[in-house]
Amino acid sequence: MEQEKFYYDNKIVKLFAYATIFWGLIGMTVGLLAALQLVFPALNFNWAPTTFGRVRPVHTNAVIFAFVGNGIFTGVYYSLQRLCKARMFSDKLSKIHFWGWQLIIVFAALTLFAGFTTSKEYAELEWPLDIAITLIWVVFGWNMFGTILQRRERHLYVAIWFYIATFVTVAVLHIVNSLEIPVSFLKSYSLYAGVQDALVQWWYGHNAVAFFLTTPYLGLMYYFIPKAAERPVYSYRLSIIHFWALIFLYIWAGPHHLLYTALPDWAQSLGVVFSIMLLAPSWGGMINGLLTLRGAWDKVRESVELKFLVVAVTAYGMATFEGPMLSLKNVNAIAHYTDWIVAHVHVGALGWNGFLTFGMLYWLYPKLFGRALYSQKLANFHFWIATIGILFYAIPMYWAGFTQSLMWKEFTAEGFLKYPNFLETVTKLAPLYALRSLGGVLYLAGFVVMIYNLIKTAQLGQPVTDEEAYAAPLTKEYLPHSKDHWHRVIERKPIQMLVWSLVVILIGGIIEMVPTFLIQSNVPTIASVKPYTPLELQGRDIYVREGCYTCHSQMIRPFRSETERYGEYSKAGEFVYDHPFQWGSKRTGPDLARIGGKYPDSWHFNHMEDPTTMSPGSIMPAYPWLIDDVLDVNSTPAKIRVMQTLGVPYPAGFDQIAVKHLTEQATKISQGLKKDGIEVKEDSEIIALIAYLQRLGTDIKAEKTAQN
Repeated sequence: MEQEKFYYDNKIVKLFAYATIFWGLIGMTVGLLAALQLVFPALNFNWAPTTFGRVRPVHTNAVIFAFVGNGIFTGVYYSLQRLCKARMFSDKLSKIHFWGWQLIIVFAALTLFAGFTTSKEYAELEWPLDIAITLIWVVFGWNMFGTILQRRERHLYVAIWFYIATFVTVAVLHIVNSLEIPVSFLKSYSLYAGVQDALVQWWYGHNAVAFFLTTPYLGLMYYFIPKAAERPVYSYRLSIIHFWALIFLYIWAGPHHLLYTALPDWAQSLGVVFSIMLLAPSWGGMINGLLTLRGAWDKVRESVELKFLVVAVTAYGMATFEGPMLSLKNVNAIAHYTDWIVAHVHVGALGWNGFLTFGMLYWLYPKLFGRALYSQKLANFHFWIATIGILFYAIPMYWAGFTQSLMWKEFTAEGFLKYPNFLETVTKLAPLYALRSLGGVLYLAGFVVMIYNLIKTAQLGQPVTDEEAYAAPLTKEYLPHSKDHWHRVIERKPIQMLVWSLVVILIGGIIEMVPTFLIQSNVPTIASVKPYTPLELQGRDIYVREGCYTCHSQMIRPFRSETERYGEYSKAGEFVYDHPFQWGSKRTGPDLARIGGKYPDSWHFNHMEDPTTMSPGSIMPAYPWLIDDVLDVNSTPAKIRVMQTLGVPYPAGFDQIAVKHLTEQATKISQGLKKDGIEVKEDSEIIALIAYLQRLGTDIKAEKTAQN
């Protein structure tokens, strides 16, 4: 059959590669700043945009959606063309996708630094950016499926299966979790509340890791390891089992992030069961990747890109063993809210995503610029210093996690908490946080070395913008051979694969979420729990804006150590008016679920102005601007109306008198502070924040505890 001449589009691949490198440098630098802030609090700079609560979401979004996201698109745009033997469907769509994604990243950073956040982990961006992400994601899918449909290769290779599942699942996750009602241009409230919001968020949060940080990278693994090793993938049948089992099981596992919380027990148990089962397909993928290199270990020793790829797949195996282990309730009771989780996440992020991206870039650049890599020695230096950096990062964080859990749970012989002062744990961890920062420095240093190496490679080479290729057109007369594997039939029909992938991933989400939303007994109400006052609602929004949820939880688990320290364990009915929920995922500071009424208003004022005056040795940032900044009371009626739309039982017409109620409560707090010798205007933001903090947990009476 006569072959057609066509050209692969390498320009779009290079653009995404450049963006991967640029945003990787930014995201990792911001992450290093966040790590150093826990060692040297002065690095918060007493400036709102650079406090830990705002820096941390910028770091996570930058490394996930900017660094890894652009890395995904780099690999997909390169491999998809070659696997389909076709140029990308539309150069125009490719450009819209690239520039649209970069603009979203820029505005994401600006809004998060400015405090515009939904507080939903990995989904902090406000509603205009959520819409923009949806539109650009559609452009990506349109371009990808257009390319698949015009392919010259009949069968879809396993990498493309993972790309298809990534596209459809991320779309579903993003849309469902981002449902919210706008209050203003950059402010909204989640459609869900309390337990329901937590379930939806961690259904999204866990599966963002699964279908943004894992499945597309598995597709890249299936393409770049065989290419770099010049060997076929180890097992086609294993890849089939790996794919379908992984996408079916992964979607169920989200509730394991909420063990021992107010989430219904049946949902927690489902999360545990499917997390354990998830180990099999995850390790199936790892084994398939590593065994592809059987008989090629001499090549691994000589090839720096294969070194990175091998360690990446190994890190994937480690992380996907540890994840199911952490879902066991007895292990989760130790690890949750501690730095163990930080270590676990970063083994995956630095080892799996980082190293696979580095290996891919080292393999791609010589192809894109028509010359050998500038320096193998520098690349090997990068490999070893980055590997050491991961060890210096992870090991201290594991140690810190065990230390936290043991200190939080230890009792004296007389039955009292041995470390009632939470700050004792924080100060104990300072050397470990310093070692973690050193690991970050080493990893970042290796990244900078890679940038130099790749720049020199590009400068000394000639860009291969349109790469010439030949392939025969795909004919419709093909008849399946009787000996073809049954899965070949599915691979010839990409739209059907998309539909079946959608069905498979929807099953778990529907079964877990629908009962929680439709069966009232899953989220029982508590008569004493009332909606927030207008001032408390404004204070809650300030709490969210400043990122307090990044260090403080609001969820007391039913352990003696926690009820002794914080008070009565948390109930599902306490959170029915929380849009969004604020349970948190890490305790760098103590839990705040029952902080209300434990300290006078003056304590909270002084603590926010300068935490070390109330808690010597504290690493919490100071928030002096809250004293000077004027509260935007004009937004109060709109916020009340949105809350009413969401089902919060404010009386009809309450939005018209909400500001009056707010002013009365603010005046009372201001006058009380004046009696304690603190002069502060009643319309300052700190008054609203104090009102919110003093409300927490007061709807349910709790006994005196060791909270501090």
